Amino acid sequence: MELLQQLINGLSLGSIYALLALGYTMVYGIIQLINFAHGDIYMIGAFTGFYVATKLHLSFLPTMIIAMIVSAVLGIVIEKVAYKPLRKSPRITLLITAIGVSLLLENGMRFIVGPTPQSFPSLIESSKINIGSLQVTNIQLITLGVSLLLVVLLQFIVYKTKVGKAMRAASFDIEAASLMGINVNNTISFTFALGSALAGAAGVLVALAWTTIDPYMGMMPGIKAFVAAVLGGIGVIPGALIGGLFMGVAETLTKAYVSTRLSDAIAFSILIIILLIKPSGLLGKITREKV
Repeated sequence: MELLQQLINGLSLGSIYALLALGYTMVYGIIQLINFAHGDIYMIGAFTGFYVATKLHLSFLPTMIIAMIVSAVLGIVIEKVAYKPLRKSPRITLLITAIGVSLLLENGMRFIVGPTPQSFPSLIESSKINIGSLQVTNIQLITLGVSLLLVVLLQFIVYKTKVGKAMRAASFDIEAASLMGINVNNTISFTFALGSALAGAAGVLVALAWTTIDPYMGMMPGIKAFVAAVLGGIGVIPGALIGGLFMGVAETLTKAYVSTRLSDAIAFSILIIILLIKPSGLLGKITREKV
């Protein structure tokens, strides 16, 4: 029963990593960019939720929607200002720029709100649900439910809408998509907005569960979500979901049965093992690049 309890905890945490990993994998799928600022957009989403809840006294659902909108707008601004001018530059240039944007968001937020962690308001009163000897909190159920709903909505957008078709075409061949009349710039901006909105939702869900937020809260979850995206096969949406859930369960089981201090080391060990055994990830396919 204890193992089942830890699996439930791990799935709740993994759903957060999955939402973040989806943002990484969608952006990479189109422009082959690892957006290392993505974890900090998650942090901005949490702080947006904090200020909306404390200043406007809104409930959970409006708070999360506003956090998603603000995160989406921020994602578009970052793409337009920092990445679009460098789109034809070497990938290392974009990578360095992404790290610079990440540091800017972290330290900019630290300058605005200070280094002291903030206590997130209790938008939903926490309660425990007993199923035999298992204990599941309503916050865990909400986290899993909202994450699943957002993933289903994302799948619908990607596979059932015109803009989703444009995203898939651009990810397959961005130049050919442009020649076929697809507005590639708008498609890329929409992809950033979509991924950033998911990160904003994840920020609010985490703040709801952990109750404290700080300007550097996105660093480690962002890196772990990147590991999850690589694990599942970066550029593959179902892979990001599987990788995120796997990472959450692995971290929870490590903390429960091995050591809390080794949980981060295990995460990066998984990345190294996957890169050695199957560099393309669990669901990824090896592609050959013409030179």
